[in-house]
Amino acid sequence: MAVRARLEPPSLLPESGAIETTGHAMRRLLILVALVLAWGMPAHADDISASGRGVVRIVTIAVVGDEVVGFGHGSGFAVAPNRIVTNAHVVELASRYPDNVVIGVVPSEGDKSFQGTLIKIDTARDLALIEFTGVKLPPLTLYSGGVQDGEALIALGYPGNVDLATARSAADFITPQSPVRSQGGFAGLRMLQGTSVLLHTASIARGNSGGPLLDRCGRVLGVNSAITRADEGDSTFAFAIAGTELGAFLREAGQPFATVDIPCTSIEDRIAADRSADEQARVNAEEKARAVAAKAESDRQDAIAQARSRNEAMRENFMAGAAVLLVLGALAVAGGGLLLSRDRRREGYGVAAGGGVLILGAIALFFSRPGFDETKVIPVPEAHGAAAVSTAALGRMVCTLVPERSRVTVTTTDKVDLDVGNDGCVNGRTQYAESGKRWQRVLVPDQEQTVSVLDFDPDTRTYTNTRYLLSSEQMQSARALRATVPLKTCSSDQSARAALAAQQQSVRAALPPVYNEKLVYSCTAAAEGPPAE
Repeated sequence: MAVRARLEPPSLLPESGAIETTGHAMRRLLILVALVLAWGMPAHADDISASGRGVVRIVTIAVVGDEVVGFGHGSGFAVAPNRIVTNAHVVELASRYPDNVVIGVVPSEGDKSFQGTLIKIDTARDLALIEFTGVKLPPLTLYSGGVQDGEALIALGYPGNVDLATARSAADFITPQSPVRSQGGFAGLRMLQGTSVLLHTASIARGNSGGPLLDRCGRVLGVNSAITRADEGDSTFAFAIAGTELGAFLREAGQPFATVDIPCTSIEDRIAADRSADEQARVNAEEKARAVAAKAESDRQDAIAQARSRNEAMRENFMAGAAVLLVLGALAVAGGGLLLSRDRRREGYGVAAGGGVLILGAIALFFSRPGFDETKVIPVPEAHGAAAVSTAALGRMVCTLVPERSRVTVTTTDKVDLDVGNDGCVNGRTQYAESGKRWQRVLVPDQEQTVSVLDFDPDTRTYTNTRYLLSSEQMQSARALRATVPLKTCSSDQSARAALAAQQQSVRAALPPVYNEKLVYSCTAAAEGPPAE
């Protein structure tokens, strides 16, 4: 029969006996932990690798007399830049003998290990919280939504069987290296000694204790804690303490943590949806262009018909005037001839000459009647109530996430307050650069392993935050490029903004080809009142 086996950390502790205090030996061990220098393995540019940068190995070292008599290790993960969650059974000995057992925190990146301090332990839930200093880790985010039967899950940690096969010395256990990942499926919710747990099929072993169980987007679903023992060919299953239990534990500890409830969308699905949306936008634009062209042609034909009608009326007026002048001229000539026949030469010549002038005028008027050239007809554009200038969309706005257009992995989705000036000054302190018709800013923070490309489209009032979760090495490169950006605060100098745009382009060019998160917000005008802090 298969029974539950707690994932006890690999250990060389004696079966019994008190652990004596030996400050000298402990100091030597701490020096060893601090001096081990080894670069972590390069991480993949995906969500699981991004979460793996917040996963650590937890090492416990016990001393009796002047000798190391116990060495165990498990896994853990960051819930804050300097706070780690692991299983209680990984550090239980340190809670019983705090002066004699050292807790070591070994990040997955960098070149150092650090000493940890036990902050809170809950043996009923098998959870513990550890604090350390010396480096800031990217915290993982808890997923508070539901998990479907058979859904793919990923375990991250440091299984002892892998370590035993690859480690050459104890120093290898305190050398930073990337965690091992394994994938399985969700097999259901269970209660284990009063604690809610997730049953899954991802392969884990001793040493995985305290490591995270993740969904495909790298959000924490639970904390790996135990496995079933496979006897007589029974399948092996694993247990992870449920995220609800972890959340309750952290709240009791007064430890803030990030949580999201938006279901996971794969990057492939998101990119495909974006392409589909772009294609639909292109089709819509073409249809709109065709409609505009058809309307323009209809307006032109209407204008031609109206112009032709006006032209015909003018031609008829010209011809009628010419006919009247011709008749008057003929009558005048005839009258002049009549006067000449009566020996009234002076009057006769005058009247005849006037008649000739009228006839010439009639001829001139006939030949000057207007022609018609439809190519020169330009329709008068209709008046539109909306202004064409996009600055109507600027000012104080409240932006709300559009989930169906976003890919959320680890970032909370609170509303965003924006105050966008006509010159791209956002919230009175951050200068955005022109990018076509949009305003854009690339943020490379000092304390996070994330580069954010912020984009605001005034025409559609759309605010987009595209986030890249990077390794330490990638962040160092991004910060070096950021140092060349000359413009830090708001400026109305267009040449300075152009230089900012050029420098930001160099940072963007160095980013991975695929992002981790894309948060799309729809913005509306904010209610009157003081701007939000």
